Amino acid sequence: MSDKVKNLICTIANPATGMTLGAEERISEVKVEGKKISIKYDREGISPAQKRVIEDSIYGLLKADFEEDDITIMTFSKDSKDVFGGAPATKKESAPKQEAAQVKAGHGPVGATKKRIPNVKNVLAVSSCKGGVGKSTVSVNLAMSLKNKGYKVGILDADIYGPSMPMLLGKREAKPAANEQKKILPVEALGVHFISFGLFIQEDDAVIWRGPMLGGVLNQFLFDVEWGELDYLIIDLPPGTGDMQLSMVQATEVDAAVVVSTPQEVALLDTRKGMKMFEKVNVPILGMIENMSYFVPDDNLDKKYFIFGEGGVKNACSELKTDFLGEIPMEIALRVGSDTGVPYMSSSAHEGRPVWNAYMELANKVDQKMNGKEKKGFFSKILGK
Repeated sequence: MSDKVKNLICTIANPATGMTLGAEERISEVKVEGKKISIKYDREGISPAQKRVIEDSIYGLLKADFEEDDITIMTFSKDSKDVFGGAPATKKESAPKQEAAQVKAGHGPVGATKKRIPNVKNVLAVSSCKGGVGKSTVSVNLAMSLKNKGYKVGILDADIYGPSMPMLLGKREAKPAANEQKKILPVEALGVHFISFGLFIQEDDAVIWRGPMLGGVLNQFLFDVEWGELDYLIIDLPPGTGDMQLSMVQATEVDAAVVVSTPQEVALLDTRKGMKMFEKVNVPILGMIENMSYFVPDDNLDKKYFIFGEGGVKNACSELKTDFLGEIPMEIALRVGSDTGVPYMSSSAHEGRPVWNAYMELANKVDQKMNGKEKKGFFSKILGK
């Protein structure tokens, strides 16, 4: 039991550095005696305010198994001045001199008045209720396609439990810094700026947090990141219709959403639920994207293999009375690009191939709906204005 609890607490992020307590080897003792538990950790370089964040996270993780009065948390530090002054923890010589960014666990502003992300013209959520349909790959390559059109684009990876953006964008070792105003600086990759919880934890760390604890992290990614001037911010939502999705759409002015599905019925069944969520919270749906529509072999680009069936999403769009935004086929190069951190649409060598053409057509449709002639009629129709 003690080892299980220790592994759980080790996933908590240190607000002073952004690293997990486990990665920094700060947890020195965990004792479970019946219904009581005591924990001791090294708080070197952690200010009183940061200490409260950590201990709130500990209580949140343990409240399902222990009463709060039965949880004892002790700390130690070699340098009391360092603790009370809140000086940053000692860093390795190879670390950048810039101050490390911090993330906070805690309740987000669910139900609060919706806020606009400063200096961002268009906020577009990419959603799917079914996992494994390639939503993050679509998010990345749609972002790159919009960049190819000359736009300034950012990506917010809202999938806290399974963050994949650092891998997809080739920045698995990157660590965000903070500016003098304590704003988190997003990481730049191939001309696109992005932020992801995967940048703040070790790659093999499991995030074992309850949903409400993640609200604070999400709120920071929305409003405490120095996004700068953006034409588009693509928000890669996690699968489902849970806390993260609701926190996002209830606290933020999301301009529109696109829904990703594969052609088979098992994916479309869950996708319909996601569509209804956006309708209930008054987020306009631009339409649906059919990902993995068919496979195109390198030796015959005119050949199509409909591995997962044909026309499933187009038929669902007719049923749900929403727009069909297009088919994204599969190519070997698309998979290779995701595995190696070089997105397919970031390489002009693919120009003119089936996947390239499909993504550019998708970017054109999204841009037309959000900024072109369709915008006024489309949004007035959905919002009843």
